[in-house]
Order: sequence, then C-alpha cells, then structure tokens
Amino acid sequence: MSNPTIKGAVVQAGSCLYDTPRTLEKFEDLLGDAARAGAELVVFPEAFIGGYPKGEDFGARVGSRTPKGRTDYQRYYDSAMALDGSELARMCKAVAKANTNVVVGVIEQGGATLYCTALYFAKDGTLAGKHQKLMPTAMERLIWGFGDGSTLSVQNMDVGKVGALICWENYMPLARTHMYAQGVEFYCAPTVDDRPVWTPTMQHIAIEGRCFVLSAVQHTDTINGGSCIVSPFGDLLAGPVFGEDVILTADLDKSLITRGKYDLDTVGHYARPDVFSLHVNTAPQNVVVVEED
Repeated sequence: MSNPTIKGAVVQAGSCLYDTPRTLEKFEDLLGDAARAGAELVVFPEAFIGGYPKGEDFGARVGSRTPKGRTDYQRYYDSAMALDGSELARMCKAVAKANTNVVVGVIEQGGATLYCTALYFAKDGTLAGKHQKLMPTAMERLIWGFGDGSTLSVQNMDVGKVGALICWENYMPLARTHMYAQGVEFYCAPTVDDRPVWTPTMQHIAIEGRCFVLSAVQHTDTINGGSCIVSPFGDLLAGPVFGEDVILTADLDKSLITRGKYDLDTVGHYARPDVFSLHVNTAPQNVVVVEED
C-alpha cells in the first residue's frame, strides 16, 4: 500500500495590486519556496493574481456611477488575466518547474466580465480545472460576475480529490454538501476573510465533511491573514497566523478521512435521503444558445 500521507501547504501573502507582472514573480517565488519545503499540494489565497481591491468603491452610488470609477474599473480589468493569455502560460510553466499540485485564486477575464476564480493545476503544469465564485459578497457584485454550477467539480489529482469554495461560499451549506458528495479529501478555501471567527468555520467544515481543509488568506496592508490547515477531526495542524507573510505546511494522513467517516459521513450513513435531498444544476448557464435546424 502506498503512503497515504501527503504534505500540504497554504501560502499567506498579498498581491501587488494593479501590478500583475510583479504578482506573477511573487507567485513563482512563493511556489518555489513551498515546493522546496516538500509540499505536494499548495493553496494560494483568493484573488491572488489580479488582486482584491479592499476599500475601493469604483465610484458607485445608488443610481449613479462616476467617470473616475469607470477608470478605476478599467485599471482593475487590465490587471486581470484571460485563460488563453501569456499569464496562464507563465503560471503553467512555474507549476511544472515546482512539480506540485496548486490551487490559486485569480481574477479572470471572461469576455468583458470579471470572475473571482480558483484555478487547479496538476503538478505537470496542466490546467486541470477551474471554479468561478457562485456568489460574490456585497460590493463584490459590482465588479465580479456570478459563476454557475458547471465549475463546481472536485478534481481528481494525483494526491487525491481536491475541491475549492472561495471565501463566503464556504457559508453556503448546500455548496459544501455538494463538495462532500463528490468525495472531497482536500477542501481548499482561498479567501480574504481575516476575521478570527474564520478559523472555527474552517474547523467546522473539516469536521462536517471529514476532510482536510486548507485555507489560504491574503496578507496585505488591509488584509491581516489568518491562514490555517485543519484535520478531518477539526484539529489545527498549522496556524492560524496573523500579521505576517508565511507558508504553512502540514502532513496530511488520508487514513484520518476514513477513520472520521466511521461515525460521521454526512452524505452516507449519517444522511437521511428520505427526509432531505439536494439537487444541483451543473449545466453551463449561457445567455445565448444557438440551436441548429
């Protein structure tokens, strides 16, 4: 039997807002550091590439927008990345060099709309999948579009089943249940939520899903960190750490998942499908559908 233990890492650092080339350099350096520490799965924060413009209002008021706000949005849009562009090619090359699996938050250009997205990379540098945030929170809805159920798939990677929900999606119990039903083993929670109450949320999810939770939080002048790694029994294996850049690592023994599900499997023996059921629409929601005769 192969060794069921892998080394996971979460990167706590911040974007260079409005300077994507510099942020990509930072991504390469930090990924290299995590790989040299032996990490086989590395999780970066929400919106790491493209940035999280905390405190900006983009000139919006009820019933009005300002020319300056539109200029600010243009600047933010220009800092985002397209998934067929040079930024992605550079990231794929960096991941292949590091030879480790990666989940990283980016701001994605989807046509003229921006999405808060988590990208999954296999260790050979292949883009294995993506997840677009379903529900931007509060003012985020001004600058980000809404994802749909077509990007909610857990990825089968060489370390196991890896899934991600972004920031306050983790407060959506039905979205979590969909992750559990897909057998997620390494539940990634990239975020910018730096409140101390975030940590017990991550512990709750780990216990509820009997999975490892890896939460990477940005650390900037306006975001204070709080990254952590949690076991399927809710034990803190690393972190939380606040107020500094850091790479946290922990050994993740997958046998703990089965041991935990012995008495709590919320989508198995601890479910009551005769009472509760969840229906998930995973079809892409396209505005225009062309039907041929």
